Amino acid sequence: MSEPVLQVRDLRVYYHTDEGAVKAVDGVSFDLEPRVRLGLVGESGSGKSTVALALLRMIKPPGRIEGGQALLNGRDLFKLSEEEMRKVRLREISLIPQGAMNSLNPVMRVKDQIIDGMKDHDEELPAAELEERVYELLDSVELGRDVADKYPHELSGGMKQRVCVAIAISMRPKVIIADEPTSALDVVIQRQVMETIGRLQEALGSSVILIGHDMGLMAQFVDRLAVMYAGKLAEVGTVQDIFTEPLHPYTQLLIGSLPGLETKGVFKGIPGLPPSLLSLPPGCVFHPRCPQVMDICSEQAPNLEEVSPGRWVACHLYGKER
Repeated sequence: MSEPVLQVRDLRVYYHTDEGAVKAVDGVSFDLEPRVRLGLVGESGSGKSTVALALLRMIKPPGRIEGGQALLNGRDLFKLSEEEMRKVRLREISLIPQGAMNSLNPVMRVKDQIIDGMKDHDEELPAAELEERVYELLDSVELGRDVADKYPHELSGGMKQRVCVAIAISMRPKVIIADEPTSALDVVIQRQVMETIGRLQEALGSSVILIGHDMGLMAQFVDRLAVMYAGKLAEVGTVQDIFTEPLHPYTQLLIGSLPGLETKGVFKGIPGLPPSLLSLPPGCVFHPRCPQVMDICSEQAPNLEEVSPGRWVACHLYGKER
């Protein structure tokens, strides 16, 4: 297997409040191989988007990266200066944001916003060549040339999202983070946008981290899946393995909540609520909601362990002591 393009080790991100530290991400580790699509899935508040912002060094106060490493092609992103990190963003690692409406400047034309990113990364090209590059990018995301001269408010939601995709790939990065890129779109446009992202990822030879809570979308798009719960990883494996034989009780409940033709009209949720990140339960953070809870679960937090090649799970049902 080839060397991972991104290695995340023991990532911890806390938000400091008057009541104490909110442990949004607490000890997350994973590898991202070249050309692989990795899905990061979990309920709202599980820490998925915080992982993305940490990798881009975009955590704002009162949040702080408390520790860990993020090795992009062997270079630790957390040890770079602000100026070095600014040059890495977009050129080596980029973000397709969740809300295109909030990500585009409402008073700048589309072409100027795309050119801004390239100029900021020392793309010393004549104006005519920069404009031609804008047209190429718009064509790659299936938008017409006329979009270049439009303002964001003149575009539909799907078109705005495609502009964000064009900006994200403008410097041909090796890692693309897509943070719920279709959450505000209808299902037909969702599929079209995801197909566009997939096609571009293959053309660029990039790796993708897709963040979301839609297990159905993950099943269709990603190669590997990492399931998060309360700031920690519960399970990591290929999408086929996890959907065929989910190991962690939380993963089992997530997949069990998906609607199916056999259970038409029956909605199954996960009992209970996610814990407060200010006061996490002792032991395994999922044990208050777990249908397979054991005595050890409330006393000792399980480690994320490799139970078979490429398959990781943090659960006492599969720990070494078992």
